[in-house]
Amino acid sequence: MPYTEFLGELERAGFSVRGFAHLIGMNPNSITNYASRGDVPQHIALVAVLVAEMAACAVDYRSAIAKVAPTRKPRGATQRGQFGGDRQANLDLQS
Repeated sequence: MPYTEFLGELERAGFSVRGFAHLIGMNPNSITNYASRGDVPQHIALVAVLVAEMAACAVDYRSAIAKVAPTRKPRGATQRGQFGGDRQANLDLQS
């Protein structure tokens, strides 16, 4: 699905890219990176279309998605300004 159509489906569902990413347990930057490719992977596009259809029919999609809530945190930095992981311990490398 072209990225512009994907954005249209998100708008129809009442989502921003950030809100949709949070809903499916992805980093928002990962989704916006698809804009440079021009298209969105089929599995992400499918979720967007289904959520938009469910919203249009006034079906509570949040309870359905909550049944398969993401079990892991999105990848990336844990805090703003910190690049992933723990600090490395000091190494005593004296000769």
